[in-house]
Amino acid sequence: MYLSNIFTNSEMQEKYIDIFTSSFLPLVKGALYNTLPLTFIAFGIGLVLAVITALMRLSGSKILRGMARVYVSLIRGTPLLVQLFIIFFGLPSVGVTINPLISAVIGFSLNMGAYNSEVIRAAILSIPKGQWEAAESIGMSHTQMLRRIIFPQATRVSIPPLSNSFIGLVKDTSLASLITYSEMFRKAQEIASQNYEFLLVYSEAALIYWIICVALTFVQDRVENRLERYVS
Repeated sequence: MYLSNIFTNSEMQEKYIDIFTSSFLPLVKGALYNTLPLTFIAFGIGLVLAVITALMRLSGSKILRGMARVYVSLIRGTPLLVQLFIIFFGLPSVGVTINPLISAVIGFSLNMGAYNSEVIRAAILSIPKGQWEAAESIGMSHTQMLRRIIFPQATRVSIPPLSNSFIGLVKDTSLASLITYSEMFRKAQEIASQNYEFLLVYSEAALIYWIICVALTFVQDRVENRLERYVS
């Protein structure tokens, strides 16, 4: 009986190792070819939206400020998953059909734009008013002030929270699996549905997410340390 248990346990261990090793490459491919590209594209577009929205919030136009407030309030006040479902499952009911990748890019970009606009707005407001006044006194236009004086300093201030936002987006992309986009977690679901080893496969996916986030955190720390060299 004892020998039988050892034999059975050995077989189970070999089975788990085989599942782990056979699943690893497809999951990594899902991360490299789908998860990370989605993250970079959505974050890049979202960053552009964030800058535009932050400038609208700081503009002298009540209309622009109002539009920006409504956008930020709408996105921050509704769940990301609901936004993705509206784009992918809801819009076809009014004749607008968008494929999973574009739907995910739109959803994540709008979300990043709203949240990061507050980061950028706060970074711009953190610049002392004296620097604005000094730039005006030497005849700089508003655009020149932003480009030469304000944005370089605001960038340094906003790097840490924006980096955290980027790392968070890497994990949030797993929600795209629910609109059938084949990112890493979707691959894990497909693999687990075939071998029924949900705990093992999902834990493996979690491990890969963790490794990616650790690597990105290392890069974030290096960037922040480099920027600190220029702080007096």
